[in-house]
Amino acid sequence: MMKYAGILLIKFIACLIAFAVGLDLFFDATYLDIFSFSLLTTIMSFLIGDRLILPYFGNTSASIVDFLLAYTSVWIFGSILLNNYMQIAWGSIISAVIITIAEAFIHQFILNRFPDVQTNRRTKMRANHKLAYNAEFSEDHDFNDKKE
Repeated sequence: MMKYAGILLIKFIACLIAFAVGLDLFFDATYLDIFSFSLLTTIMSFLIGDRLILPYFGNTSASIVDFLLAYTSVWIFGSILLNNYMQIAWGSIISAVIITIAEAFIHQFILNRFPDVQTNRRTKMRANHKLAYNAEFSEDHDFNDKKE
């Protein structure tokens, strides 16, 4: 886990910047709100996006999952904490776009720096192309036409 400490720090700083832009410019978000959103999004995107999705499906899928995680978490928790349901959508879209751009570079860094992630990539999800499919042919039996 210590080898991922630098990545977690970079992800956390990217989330801090994204939420400072997305939430502080449009809303009266406190530093505690920005810090808590950054911590929540960093942990969720690392566990789900980087550890589960990235090794098996690649950078594009992991970036899409990170966008959806950032957007929904900020929209749900932001509407509760900031008492505004529809306007928080713009702040969460802006934050999610900034986080997704940063995550694309972080994913490339992870794939280049850690070879164990690269070797596991798409090997477990590959279909077996040597399967032989056979068709079964037979005659249909009509029980109404009995031969006598």
